[in-house]
Amino acid sequence: MKVLLAGASGTLGRFLVPRLIEAGHDVIGVTRRASAADRLKRAGATAVVADVLDRDALLAAVDGLAADAVIHELTALTKAPARYGDMEPTNRLRVEGTRNLLDAAGELGATRFLTQSMFLGYGFQYLGRAPLTELAPFAVPAGTRTDPVLAALRSTEEQVLGAPPGIDGIALRYGLFYGGDTDIYASLLRKRRLPVPSGHSGTLALIHHEDAASATVAALERGVPGHAYNIVDDTPATWRELIEEVARTTRTPGPLVLPAGLIRLAAPYIGEVMTHVDVRVSNGRARTELGWTPRYPGYREGLAAGATTADAASGP
Repeated sequence: MKVLLAGASGTLGRFLVPRLIEAGHDVIGVTRRASAADRLKRAGATAVVADVLDRDALLAAVDGLAADAVIHELTALTKAPARYGDMEPTNRLRVEGTRNLLDAAGELGATRFLTQSMFLGYGFQYLGRAPLTELAPFAVPAGTRTDPVLAALRSTEEQVLGAPPGIDGIALRYGLFYGGDTDIYASLLRKRRLPVPSGHSGTLALIHHEDAASATVAALERGVPGHAYNIVDDTPATWRELIEEVARTTRTPGPLVLPAGLIRLAAPYIGEVMTHVDVRVSNGRARTELGWTPRYPGYREGLAAGATTADAASGP
């Protein structure tokens, strides 16, 4: 297929572009920066420079192009969102950006549309011990400061799963990405700037960047129209477990351990994710319908593989 990938130079996009090309697809990468466009061309993709939030500019940029599918992987996150306000640009991309990309899909003649969603849509709270399937309530307002995030996730899914006739919509509810940004975590650990909560904290759904990319290709090729998919591994973990394993595999100092309330005070949004989200998520539908299995069943295996690769690259 010919695929328009919005967010091609982003956190997941840089893993997804080579995966799509390896699978035989032609990639048209959308980016806002000329420097990123040059990198996309070197990677074997066609580059389109456009701001997805500017509908007219986006449609002008894709005028004359054709694509079979559109994949929406845009966020505005260049680092962990400390405060609720840090999520506002990404919320806009999930609401307005999705709407504009759907308009672009119509101009391109695309018949398939995938959008990035997140496991956090199930709720920022304790959600029981049983793994949640895609049939569980999603993005239900809670009357808290997380509601704009939930509303944006609900918007992108509703727009895409209810896409205009002729466009098959699919939503991908990714776990928390890890693996491709381990060097950033390690740098923060060395600077003592990556704390973890003391005492009990919630459980998170995780997914290695490489596994997220392979699942996305599988959904592009085999996903059922109108379905959402949980793209998570088999091993839920606390934030503390993940970061302590990063420290161990990268041989960096262990994280600062701080009271959960202090973390939420200093960084309200990410502190909420670290300490209050407590959910287990099933990947059964993705395994069955997409024929996909995570290469790394858990964060220990994923981080160990990265450490082995780094050791090999550094030589004796």
